[in-house]
Amino acid sequence: MHTCRNWLTSLVSMLLVLTFIEAVLAADESRERPNVLFIAVDDMRVELGCYGNAPVKSPNIDRLAQRGLLFERAYCQQALCNPSRASLLTGLRPDTLRVTDLPTHFRKHHPDIVTLPQLFKNNGYHARDVGKIFHNWRQDDYKGDAASWSVPAVMHYASHSMDKAQVEGKLPPDTAGVARAEKRDVPDEAYFDGRIANLAVEALQELKDEPFFLAVGFWKPHLPFNPPKKYWDMYDFSDISLPINPDAPRDVPAIAMHDGHELLRGFEGAVKDEQTRKLRHGYYAAISYVDAQIGKVLDELDRLGLREKTIVVFWSDHGFHLGEHDLWGKTSNFELDAHVPLIISLPEQKTAGEKTEALVELLDLYPTLAQLCNLPAPNNLEGMSLKPLLDGTATTVKPATYTQHPRPAYTRGKPPKIMGYSVRNNRYRYTEWRDFKTGKVTARELYDHVEDPRETINLANAPKQAETVKTMATQLAKVIHPPSAN
Repeated sequence: MHTCRNWLTSLVSMLLVLTFIEAVLAADESRERPNVLFIAVDDMRVELGCYGNAPVKSPNIDRLAQRGLLFERAYCQQALCNPSRASLLTGLRPDTLRVTDLPTHFRKHHPDIVTLPQLFKNNGYHARDVGKIFHNWRQDDYKGDAASWSVPAVMHYASHSMDKAQVEGKLPPDTAGVARAEKRDVPDEAYFDGRIANLAVEALQELKDEPFFLAVGFWKPHLPFNPPKKYWDMYDFSDISLPINPDAPRDVPAIAMHDGHELLRGFEGAVKDEQTRKLRHGYYAAISYVDAQIGKVLDELDRLGLREKTIVVFWSDHGFHLGEHDLWGKTSNFELDAHVPLIISLPEQKTAGEKTEALVELLDLYPTLAQLCNLPAPNNLEGMSLKPLLDGTATTVKPATYTQHPRPAYTRGKPPKIMGYSVRNNRYRYTEWRDFKTGKVTARELYDHVEDPRETINLANAPKQAETVKTMATQLAKVIHPPSAN
């Protein structure tokens, strides 16, 4: 009896020790898995104060950069909302997903894929979407991606043309004076992004006591350029300049260009200089508007004491042309469309306030966040973790980045005729335009970013660059191939 009692006592003690160890491990695991505030913007090119680009005023994003690592050379996988976002949120390239247009949802070809927020949801996080994260419009069978979220997404399913000012009483007049823009003296909440910021603040208040992956997707600075008047007033119109490089690159193949119908459908004939300046004014004002909304969310994160428990990621799905290269909008493989702003801020970050020139891609965010939060990432991801850059143990993680875009620019659910594949290394951007069925190269581009950072001269046919073209073609073939070549 005495022996039995001793055995029971030992068993209880052992169970108590195991329970204590389990609790400690759980606490450690909780500490190792911080929250994630995932902030997305739409069509924002790399033109922010923290990137050294005057005259844009972006104090809140600049403030975030001081608390994180700013990536000076981050690139999207395709300069169009749906394929770019699908690639980022699945960690797979557009050709792998078979998503290179607006209508095709990534689950059409990959119904069981685990998205980035879904990974967090499956591992004990509350995953919530406020605003535009996935591309949603024209995808009525999905309306976002319900499998990715713990609760239904809000303010995520609409078109940009629906973002019209909503106020009580009479609507103030529009004084923008140019098509595809609007300037009205209304509060921030009159438009989507003001309301999204408020909902994000409420979400933070609700989720403050549990691990969360909160995705906040702002709709600006995407067309129409319609921020409230006070953001237009932040800029003196006399300071708004015309583009420095308004002409198409010399010797550029016609296939590299596009008709810019996203913006130009509002104009008859060419955009005049005065109209160009007004459009650029509206775009800058839209950046300042969305910057103010981001500031509201970051302020609430601080007020709730969550900053030291939260990873903050800020990214844009692609860039945008404002008259440069004789182009308006996106849908090209030029630097202005492929290059995106990216900032990652970590609790107790060693590289806070620093900048890195390392080449990175948006699809790197999936493996990065999975590693930072100690989550089991899928083994088929095509990106690379950026953790070595964030903790300062490396200065580079990959030799090149890759972007692509089809022709026609909007394929509307049909296979493209031509696909342009572009590789960017430390010095050059090289692009091959290939027949999508045969893989045959129909045109090439090469730009020297040391001598010609604005990509004004195509050197692909220059005899002195023959060896460079050969080297870049080899580098391109390592990662991106037309489906017909796989």
